Amino acid sequence: MQQPKKIPQRQCVGCREMKEKRELIRVVKSPEGEISLDFRGKKPGRGAYVCPSAECLKRARKTRALERAFSASIPPEVYDALEEEMVRGE
Repeated sequence: MQQPKKIPQRQCVGCREMKEKRELIRVVKSPEGEISLDFRGKKPGRGAYVCPSAECLKRARKTRALERAFSASIPPEVYDALEEEMVRGE
């Protein structure tokens, strides 16, 4: 009998809930230190995951969760771009 395929789980940096990886949006810090959204999960670099809701992004911003995940300060325009993409995706 074949084992059911394991579904990768990741924790949202906003609500701290474990969810399926494909339900979340990956925020990636490239080796060059550039931070961007990665919808396919294929970009190289360190990743952090956030729910596709503006609420989780606001919470992550308030608690500085992305800064901790990447050990780097994140400029406000990066958050603004993330919020914009969230709104467009909803």
